[in-house]
Amino acid sequence: MVVLAPDPRSVRAASVEVLRQLRLPLPPPQFPLVWEPGDQVELRPTAEIEARAAILHLVLARCFGMPPDAAMSWLLGSHLVEQVTPPEWQFVIGGRGDHRSFVLHHEAVYALAWVLGLTKHLDPEVPPDERLAEMLPHLPAAETFAQWRSRTLAAPRAVAECAAALDLYYCLDWAFLEAERLGAPPRMIDANAIGQRRWALEWAVILRGPYHDPPAGWEEIDLST
Repeated sequence: MVVLAPDPRSVRAASVEVLRQLRLPLPPPQFPLVWEPGDQVELRPTAEIEARAAILHLVLARCFGMPPDAAMSWLLGSHLVEQVTPPEWQFVIGGRGDHRSFVLHHEAVYALAWVLGLTKHLDPEVPPDERLAEMLPHLPAAETFAQWRSRTLAAPRAVAECAAALDLYYCLDWAFLEAERLGAPPRMIDANAIGQRRWALEWAVILRGPYHDPPAGWEEIDLST
């Protein structure tokens, strides 16, 4: 459901306060807002977010030894082949691509699970819940996507809460990189983890307004700004 986005300045002030508490560099005054007053916001459809989390979970399983035939069988049985991106397809079927970059998606899966209400927090100081795999399709038992959805019964978080998390991770992404540039990397999860969580939030949260492009595909999310 599309709703009016929360006041971006109030959200930004809260994000900056978190950075201050974490003793991270603060963004300059001209640091862009993620959205403008009067913009609208919504989450992608729940089934779409669930499918993205399940596919990334499968990609991670391939990283850690799941045979390609078993992965292909699961995708076919779950009717998710069409939602796999070309880079994911090449990796799942043929093992081609940057193995390390796919392993990092563990943090993106965690953020998507948070959006779906499957995990309790998205604390930048805390690594993903060790039980995350239990919250996702049980691939060794060939649990299908439909069976998993029936088992989990996701309850997505309020869209305003997800938008606020997006703003926070947008600021955290800058702050972590700035801290590393200054030679003082934070003693918590690293910049790659923050970037992956932001990637997931940028994809799951859809902003609508005069300065926003249509919703981007997973591989089209731009984290350069």
